[in-house]
Amino acid sequence: MDSNLNTLERRIMELQIEHRDLDFLIDRLANDAVHDELQLRRLKKRRLKLKDAITLLQLQLEPDVPA
Repeated sequence: MDSNLNTLERRIMELQIEHRDLDFLIDRLANDAVHDELQLRRLKKRRLKLKDAITLLQLQLEPDVPA
């Protein structure tokens, strides 16, 4: 179980790094006067999918909280 937690934590960190890198790339691209709108939309969609994946993994790490 402990190694599974370490694997989840490691995966979350990897996804967070990729998300941060995409943030940087999206900001640079958006500030470029001659940017590719399609590429920008694809990057934003990828960033959103990463955020969702991070959230799902974080929920697996947290113990169930009674409603």
